[in-house]
Amino acid sequence: MKQFVRYLAAASVGAIVAVAVPTAVDASRDNPTYRQLDTLMDVFLKVRASYVDQVDDSKLIEGAINGMLASLDPHSSYLDARDTTNMRSQTDGEYGGLGLTVTSEDGAVKVVTPTDETPAARAGIRSGDYITHLNDELIFGSGLNEAVDKMRGAPGTAIKLTVVRPGTAKPLNFDLTREVIKIRPVRWEARGNVGVVRIASFNRQTGDAVRLALTSLDRQLGPKLAGYVVDLRSNPGGLLDQAIDVSDAFLTRGEIVSQRGRTKGDIERYYARDDDLTGGRPVVVLVDEGSASAAEIVAGALQDHKRAVVIGQRSFGKGSVQTLIPLGPETGLRLTTARYFTPSGRSVQEAGIDPDIIVPQLSDPTRSERPRLREADLRNHLVAEAKADDRMIEDDGKPDPRFRLTADELKKQGITDFQLDYAIRLLERLAPVRAIQVADAQK
Repeated sequence: MKQFVRYLAAASVGAIVAVAVPTAVDASRDNPTYRQLDTLMDVFLKVRASYVDQVDDSKLIEGAINGMLASLDPHSSYLDARDTTNMRSQTDGEYGGLGLTVTSEDGAVKVVTPTDETPAARAGIRSGDYITHLNDELIFGSGLNEAVDKMRGAPGTAIKLTVVRPGTAKPLNFDLTREVIKIRPVRWEARGNVGVVRIASFNRQTGDAVRLALTSLDRQLGPKLAGYVVDLRSNPGGLLDQAIDVSDAFLTRGEIVSQRGRTKGDIERYYARDDDLTGGRPVVVLVDEGSASAAEIVAGALQDHKRAVVIGQRSFGKGSVQTLIPLGPETGLRLTTARYFTPSGRSVQEAGIDPDIIVPQLSDPTRSERPRLREADLRNHLVAEAKADDRMIEDDGKPDPRFRLTADELKKQGITDFQLDYAIRLLERLAPVRAIQVADAQK
C-alpha cells in the first residue's frame, strides 16, 4: 500500500491527511465533464500539431495538470522528480542553497521568511521582499520552481539577488554565497532564570530536539527555572506529526488538533499522550505574521488549553492540510484534503492565531512600514469554513503606554529584540514562588 506523509507549512507547502477516492466519470457523451475532457484533448492535439514551435508532449500535459491544481488553492500542486527531491531535502533538514522560503504572487517571487543563520538571513533579506533578478537575469513570470532551482546549487558558488522592498525607493542587490543549509530546527539558551526555546521549523528532528531542549534547560537552571519562552516567530511550518509531538511536550491530556475533510464524518483527532516535560512551569509562546501552519497548531493548542500565554502579532493563517499522494516512483500530487482546527474548534484558515497580548517589535523601526504577507493575501486561498470569533476590544485611539519606546531608546538599554525581552519579563512575573526564592537566594 502506498504511504502518505502528513505535512504542514507556509506559503508554498502544506499539511497532510486522508486521501479521498476519486469518483469515476460517467463516460456518456451527454455528460458535461466528458464533453469538457473532449475539449481538453482537442486543445492538446491542436497545440501539438499547429503551435509555431514543436512542443514536448510531457510539457503540455504537465502544464495542464499544473493549471488545474493552481486553480484550486496556493498549496495544491504536482510534484515532478525535482520537486520530490526538494521536499525530501526540506523535511530531512539539509540542502544546498540560500535558506529562503518563497512563494509566487502574480508571477513574482516573494519572500515568506529567511531561515535562521543562513546566507539569506545574514545578508538581511526580509519577509515581504520581492526577488526580481538572479545574476541580473529577470525572473518575473518564469515560474516559482525555476527560480528556486536557480537559487539552489553547489555550496561555495556565488549568486546575485536583486530585491524590491516595499517602502524602499531603489532595488537592493545582495551578493550571496550558497552553503549547505543544515536546518537546525531548535536552539535553546538560558536567559537569567528563563529557558528560551527557539523553534525555526518542523522537520523530522524537531520533536526530539524540543524534548532535549526542555530537559537540558531543566538540568542547567534547576529549581530556579521560572519557565519557558517558546519562540515560533517566522516559523513556516513543516511536518504535522512533529507539531503534535512538540505540543505534547507541554500537555498531559486533551486534544491537540483535529482535521476535517469534505464529508461531515471525515474527522481525525490527535491527542496528548505523554507527561508535561516542563513540570507545569509557566510558558509564553511568541508568534508573528510569519508563524504558519504547524507553528499555529502548537500555538493554538497551548492557547486553548490555557497552557501558555501567546504574545506577539497575529499569525499567518494557514489552516489547510495537504496530502502527498505518490503517482509514480519520482512523482506525486500534493492535494489539499482538509482544514485543521484548534482544540476549541477554531479554524486557523485565513484568521490565524490571535495573541493574548499584542506586542509590536519595537526594536525593528522599519517593521511597521513593511507589508505583511498572510494566507488571506494569497490568490485562490482556501476560504475558512468557520471564522474565528471576533473580539470586542474597546479602542480609545491612544497609543499603548507600554510600547512608546523607540528602537534607539531600546538599544541604549541593551534590548535588541523587544518582543523576546517582553516575553522574558512577563514570564519572570509568572514564575512560581519557589523559583523566585531560589533565584533571589543565589544573587
